[in-house]
Amino acid sequence: MQSKWDIGEPEKPTINSETEQLKSDLLTLNMGPQHPATHGVLRLEIWTDSEIVAHAIPHLGYLHRCMEKHAENLDYRGVIPFVDRLDYLAAMNMEWTYVAAVEKMLGTEVPRRAELIRILVAELNRIASHMMAFGTYAIDLGAFTPFLYAFDEREKILRLFEEVSGARLLYNYIWIGGVWNDWTDEQLERVANFCDVMEEEIKKYNELVSMNKIFIERTANVGVVSIEDCFAYGATGPILRGSGMKWDLRKNMPYGLYSEFDFDIPVGSSEVAGQAGDCWNRYMVRMNEVNESVKIIRQVIQKMEPGPVMGKVSKIIKLPKGEVYVRHECPRGELGVHLISDGGKTPYRLKVKSPCFTHVSMLPHIAPGQMIADLVATVGSIDIVLGEVDR
Repeated sequence: MQSKWDIGEPEKPTINSETEQLKSDLLTLNMGPQHPATHGVLRLEIWTDSEIVAHAIPHLGYLHRCMEKHAENLDYRGVIPFVDRLDYLAAMNMEWTYVAAVEKMLGTEVPRRAELIRILVAELNRIASHMMAFGTYAIDLGAFTPFLYAFDEREKILRLFEEVSGARLLYNYIWIGGVWNDWTDEQLERVANFCDVMEEEIKKYNELVSMNKIFIERTANVGVVSIEDCFAYGATGPILRGSGMKWDLRKNMPYGLYSEFDFDIPVGSSEVAGQAGDCWNRYMVRMNEVNESVKIIRQVIQKMEPGPVMGKVSKIIKLPKGEVYVRHECPRGELGVHLISDGGKTPYRLKVKSPCFTHVSMLPHIAPGQMIADLVATVGSIDIVLGEVDR
C-alpha cells in the first residue's frame, strides 16, 4: 500500500534544448556521505550529463544527535555542552548565542569584563573557523600547502582556549552570567602578539592563494548567488555579504558590547575578480573578516579592565514562563535560538535556526549547469558544518 507521505521519485530534469539532441541519459552519482569535498557527512545526489550537473539533491541526517530534544530533559546549564556540538568549529559563538537567550529571560546582568572576554573568544574563534575554511577550501581545489599554514595559526588559538577552558574544541566556557575562567595579562599579551602575526600571515595567504591565477579561474564567476537569491532562501553571513549586502548583526543590530567597537563589514564586489556572489567573493569576505576580527580583538585588549567574570546567578535556574528569540553573528551566518519556558528547570522547547541548514538548501538552485569540479568549489565556498545542519 502506498503511504500518503510517499511522493515518489522526482522527475529527472532535461538538459536545455541545445543539448537535448544528444539524447544522452542522466547519470546518478552520489557525492558523500564519505567524501572529503562535502565537508562532513553530507550526501549530494547529483544527476549529470557527462561533466555537467543537471540537478543536485542534498540528503541530510547522517550526523543527527537530537540535540534540541535532549535539551528538554536537561537543566539550563546542562544544555551548554550540547550547544558546543552544533558548529564545533565555532563553539564559543554557539555557546554565547544560547547563553544570551537564557540571560535575556532571566534578566541577568553580565559583568563588563566578562562581556569583553566573550567578544575576545568569539572573535578568536571566528579567526580559527575562517582559517579552517581557508585551508580546507584550498584542498578542495587541489592545493595542500595552505592547509598547513592555516592549521599552524589556528593551533595558536586552540592552545589559548585549552588554557582557559581545558578543552581544544568543545569548551563549555561561556556560562550563564559570565564566563568560567578569567584571562591573565600574560595570555592577553600573547593574543596581542598573535594579532601582529595574523595580519602578516593574511597578506601571505592572499599572495599565495587569493590572487593566484589558477585559484581565481576556479572560483571567479562560479556558483553565483544574487542578493535576491539570498533573500529568497534566507542566506546570511559571508554568503549574504559575499553577494554584496552590507549586513552584519554585530554592526546593524549590536549585542553584547559590540556597539563600542570600530570595524568594517567586508562585502563582495566585481572590482578585483569575478562578480559579487561568486565563490571567490564569498572566500574573500572570510579572509577580510579575519583582519576585522584582529581589529576588534586589539580594541578588546585596550578596553579590558579588572573586575569579576561571573554575575549573580542562582544555583538552580528556573526561567519565568515565556519565550525569547536571540540571534548572533556567527562565522557561518546568523545563528538563532528560540527558547520557550514553562516555568520549570528545563527548557520546554529549544529550537535552533542554523545558517548552514539554510545554505545547504540553496544547492539545488545553484548546482544546475555547473561542471562537477565547479560544484566542489561551490560546496566548499558555502563553508558548512554538518553538526549545525543536523543539530
